[in-house]
Amino acid sequence: MKKTKPAAATPAKPSNSASALTETPNIRYRAQESASPTVPCTIQAPVDGGVVMSDRAYILIDVLPGRTSDVVKALSDIAQIKTIDPCWGKPDIIVVVEVQNQDALTQLVLSRIHEIEGVAKTDTHLVYRLKDNTAT
Repeated sequence: MKKTKPAAATPAKPSNSASALTETPNIRYRAQESASPTVPCTIQAPVDGGVVMSDRAYILIDVLPGRTSDVVKALSDIAQIKTIDPCWGKPDIIVVVEVQNQDALTQLVLSRIHEIEGVAKTDTHLVYRLKDNTAT
């Protein structure tokens, strides 16, 4: 008796992943024309004619137990902070800041964030821009 091959599985119709991702609540995405719609982003640096106008940094904040909501509230009063994301585990909070220069970042971290009651430790990561080294 001749065995029949099972019919090939019909591939599922591809869903419109771009709209599925962009419709996800509480996730912020960069503008569609400048990024792949499948890559989530939390912030895009301000651009004026292609020139980045400020420095951006990620600050990872460890908080004393039970103080996360107090620290988030205090952070929300700082204009240079663009996003505040409380997290499970360590760090307890990740913030994205935009400042005019590294001196302003130093003042922000040491004079404003470290002074918030409940902040135990910070870890700051300054974003740098890669230059295109190809000769034209």
